[in-house]
Formats: sequence, structure tokens, C-alpha cells
Amino acid sequence: METKPVGDRRVRRTRAALREALVELVLSRGFQAITVEEIAERADIGRATFYAHYRDKEDLLIGIVRDLAEDRERLLPAFQQARIEGFTGLPVKYIFEHAEQEKPVYRVVLRGEGDGRALREFTDLICAHAESAFRARAEELGVTPRIPLDVVARAWTGELIGLLTWWVENDTGYSAAEVTAHLRDLSVYGRVWATGLTPSDAPGALDLTS
Repeated sequence: METKPVGDRRVRRTRAALREALVELVLSRGFQAITVEEIAERADIGRATFYAHYRDKEDLLIGIVRDLAEDRERLLPAFQQARIEGFTGLPVKYIFEHAEQEKPVYRVVLRGEGDGRALREFTDLICAHAESAFRARAEELGVTPRIPLDVVARAWTGELIGLLTWWVENDTGYSAAEVTAHLRDLSVYGRVWATGLTPSDAPGALDLTS
């Protein structure tokens, strides 16, 4: 088994301490109100050490988003399993489980702290992953999408992030498995089915634009 160099472990510990400090400070005071000096002091490191890892506090916040994305790479086996078994909802369940484990971090990102840049990056990463998965599934089954897949992926991502934001900010009473099951059924059967309507009720029944 390959042994990680001591320097690598030290870098990971330093960055983890900085990210934890940022999250704690943002949740208590807001992103705009805090400084690099305060983040470094909370992390118990020197200001120079901070700048050895990040350009500024915005760079640190974006680093947190990218770390979340890397951490979720463990979703890949679930995507592969979903392609074999059909639409299982497993990738979404893993996202909610990950958010449950890292709730303070998700709150900072999903609230749009840092002028929303981190949230936009988070959204784009999820959307790109979703579009890739939808495209691979369509190609595997030899089907032609009825709606452009970039539109499908963006709509799906917006729905997921809206639900995820509500879930991490509130005591909803829904477990990760339960909320995933609801989102899965909504995706498979649609809003008409979800609201208890029948196809004959559908025309105009859920038109919220008029």
C-alpha cells in the first residue's frame, strides 16, 4: 500500500483547519464580515501559511466546493449501478447523505455566501455530472431525448439544489432515503401523478404561469 508523504498529510490538515474555520465564521457572522486574518487565527495558523495555500478568502470558499465535488466521487459506483439497474435514485441519496454529514459546509455554499460564486460553481459541477449521466444513459439505450439534455440537466439540478437547500436548513422530518424516494418518484412519474391528479386533469391543472 502506498504511503502518503508527511508533507501531503500536513497540507491536508492545514487546509482542513482553514476550511473548518471559514465555515464556522461564515455561519456566525457572514462571509463579507470576516477577514483572512480572522480565518487564520481561528485555524491557529500563520497568515503567511494561509497565503501559501489560498489567494484570498474567496479562493478558500471555492476550494471548499471543489473538495465537496472530489469527496462525492464516491458517487461514481452508484452511477454505474444505476445504469445497470435503471433509475434507482442512489446517486441522489449519496448527495443527501453527504450533505447530512457535512451540513455546515453545505449551508455556507447553498446560502450563496461569497456573492454566490461558490453556489454557481457547485451548481455547474452538479449540472455537468447530471448531463453526462443522462447522455450516457440515452446512448446506452439508443433513445433520442425529447428535450435537449442540457435543459433537462439544468432543470433537474435546480430542483435538486432547491430541495437540498430546504432540507439542510430545516428540520424537515425527512431522512435522506425518504427525500430521495420522493424526488425519484417525482422524476419518474411527474408532477401530475405526484399531486394526485389523473391525466384527464392535467391540461392547465398545474399551470402556474397564468
